[in-house]
Amino acid sequence: MTNKPLNDTIHRVTQRVIENSRGSRTAYLELMDREGERQVDRHSLSCSNLAHAFAGAEEDQDAIRAARGPNLGVVTAYNDMLSAHQPYYRYPERMKIWAREVGATVQVAGGTPAMCDGVTQGQDGMELSLFSRDAIALSTVLALSHAMYDGVALLGICDKIVPGLLMGALRFGHLPALFIPSGPMPSGISNKEKQRVRQLYAEGKANRDQLLASEMGSYHSPGTCTFYGTANSNQMMLEMMGLHVPGAAFVQPGVKLRQELSRAATHRLAAMGKGGDYRPLGRVVDEKAIVNAAVGLLATGGSTNHAIHIPAMARAAGIVFDWNDLAELSGAVPLVARVYPNGAGDVNHFHDAGGMGFVIGTLLDEGLAHGDIMTVWDGGFQAYSREPGMDGDALTWRDPGPSGDAEMLRPASAPFQADGGMRLVQGNLGRACFKSSAVERERWTIEAPCRVFEDQHSVNEAFSRGELDRDVVVVVRFQGPRANGMPELHKLTPALGVLQDRGYRVALVTDGRMSGASGKVPAAIHCTPEALGGGPLSKLRDGDMVRLCALTGALSTDADLDARDAASEPVGDTGMGREFFAMFRANADEAERGASSMLAMAGL
Repeated sequence: MTNKPLNDTIHRVTQRVIENSRGSRTAYLELMDREGERQVDRHSLSCSNLAHAFAGAEEDQDAIRAARGPNLGVVTAYNDMLSAHQPYYRYPERMKIWAREVGATVQVAGGTPAMCDGVTQGQDGMELSLFSRDAIALSTVLALSHAMYDGVALLGICDKIVPGLLMGALRFGHLPALFIPSGPMPSGISNKEKQRVRQLYAEGKANRDQLLASEMGSYHSPGTCTFYGTANSNQMMLEMMGLHVPGAAFVQPGVKLRQELSRAATHRLAAMGKGGDYRPLGRVVDEKAIVNAAVGLLATGGSTNHAIHIPAMARAAGIVFDWNDLAELSGAVPLVARVYPNGAGDVNHFHDAGGMGFVIGTLLDEGLAHGDIMTVWDGGFQAYSREPGMDGDALTWRDPGPSGDAEMLRPASAPFQADGGMRLVQGNLGRACFKSSAVERERWTIEAPCRVFEDQHSVNEAFSRGELDRDVVVVVRFQGPRANGMPELHKLTPALGVLQDRGYRVALVTDGRMSGASGKVPAAIHCTPEALGGGPLSKLRDGDMVRLCALTGALSTDADLDARDAASEPVGDTGMGREFFAMFRANADEAERGASSMLAMAGL
């Protein structure tokens, strides 16, 4: 089948991104060229430097000393508390063996922190979560600062970890780099059952033992959590940007195919250095790749967290991408996937139904993605429209064919809905994101008196007292990046879901984030300007009428905010190391630019 010409809207947005990025992208590429010229040969290091660098390399010492082949650096986010990253324990030692097969060597360049947002949801540690992305980027920079590597393998999957690894690696964009995933855990109890028990617990109709048993039935073994949240949206976007071996995203840990994909990644990375099929990361991640990432997010109903992460990752490569671009793309990109929480099945069902090969194939067929991007794989982006498999002991790729489940995957020519469902809402309460793809259309417009809170625990306490049993817009403010690190407010989902199920018209408005697992309750999130510093949310009072509408893009109140003073700013909490992150909070920029202190302080 011949692909249609590129969609006019996608072309127009891409050209605008290119034009808006002209100066910063040129400066970035010139920096990468200088870095590449300056670090041509690691043997320009002194003998003492070199001896330190490979003293621990054991059987690879001679090969590194003689420069017999490329030396590949591994930056790993391994820990065994985070289920998605537990399989990475054995990856480096296997990669050393696979590298030797093609005359290369592997060294672990360094490790990065890797938080689990599932563990910290609703806890004090969640206030460190967003800025862990900057810490991961900084750790990646430190790992690669030894000037010993000809290529970079990035081992990371989950929420802030992939964006942080990419942001850090992009500052070494003269090197080739690729991501190696470990895959999702097998499916557990149904997502519908999990949500049912959570809401029963919120209503006091299930006890803690019942809730824990349900959660353990869902999160039960090594691998990524199976719902389509931020972690799995990361893996989708890496495929859309051509930073994986094709089809690697959703193959489960521990199977032969998973191992062979990782072996192929090691071999491919060794082939991409200077003198070979040179594909530096800074050239792979260009304006078209960033637009492809956004297209994939919209087409699959991915995590709202990427409304923050995509602009931040783009900035690290000198590219300017904002919510206007995302919203305009959303109007042209149809929703082709419904994966929990936007549908019934999880990412394993998604993969079995055709997965990323099907999604990329149908987007290319309809001219909805850039097919001419540079990828890490020989064969270009078209290769990502195929799915991997095994033919005996050989790794192969095949056409995924038609959707294996029309309730989960549909062609772009006959989608679930005509737009990608990521709306920009704005008005006298600021600018915010509204993920309409997960919300029933009759709830796209909510107008009701507001109830104002300054933390999510107070919302749940009011819910338990019955104070929210009415039509209400719940406003949770002072949750922005400069206030408390912009935590996810996922703990609100069960209570607000119960209110909605009771028949009330309910919405959430916040300058905080919601988890990629959040779904059916209409929400305006990432509100900017944030409340801290006198943003509009700081002037709302209980009872003010608030209107949120995905159809008209409204986020407004009838109250005269100009006549009011801002509410007193809460005193920042300490403990759990939050005081150490004061610098990150104080220097963070707005959510629409990526909510990063590191990028802001670097002048990017």
